[in-house]
Amino acid sequence: MVAIIDYGVGNLFSLRCSLEKIGAQVVVTGDAAEIERADRVILPGVGAFRDARTKLRNTGLDTLVCKLAQQGKPILGICLGMQMLFEKSYEFGEYDGLGLLKGSVKPLEGVIPADYKIPQIGWNALQIERNSDLFRYIKNGDYVYFVHSYYATDCADSLIASCDYGAPITAAVQKDNVYGCQFHPEKSGNVGLKILRAFCFEEEKA
Repeated sequence: MVAIIDYGVGNLFSLRCSLEKIGAQVVVTGDAAEIERADRVILPGVGAFRDARTKLRNTGLDTLVCKLAQQGKPILGICLGMQMLFEKSYEFGEYDGLGLLKGSVKPLEGVIPADYKIPQIGWNALQIERNSDLFRYIKNGDYVYFVHSYYATDCADSLIASCDYGAPITAAVQKDNVYGCQFHPEKSGNVGLKILRAFCFEEEKA
């Protein structure tokens, strides 16, 4: 069972549909007991970091996510959900993340060339930096779909993929059982489905 955490942020319909398409058993829930019973947990997120972090804290699910991560349960953060896995965000101020990964979240502005549009919206090629079971069904250069104005930095120990958007931008991270995708796998066609399948299921044996 895969639990998608519902804490009042974002439209979770497309993510649930993508997981169902690959044959995963899915529950969308804000119930702590149900999340704890799941085999794997996905933390989604769209919008502003401060608002999402506040909502997650107000539900008490931030503490649960940290506990489950420390117990070794696979956790996948998507987009803003990935950003919340880090120590800090500097989106319109300075805010604490969950601290499950080293690094911080900073604006694309000033990092990418001035003629590049912010947010980065659209398809970009993954540059795989490190082997990860998350990528076992895809290859270097496969395209995924991004929508973001901030990115994770100072995260070399967890970086597993980047993309080129006028500068190297963190695209995916992993530290042990904690994973993150800055892109939206549920909006990334067949490549995204393969990434979700790699997260949701044990490796298929020949």
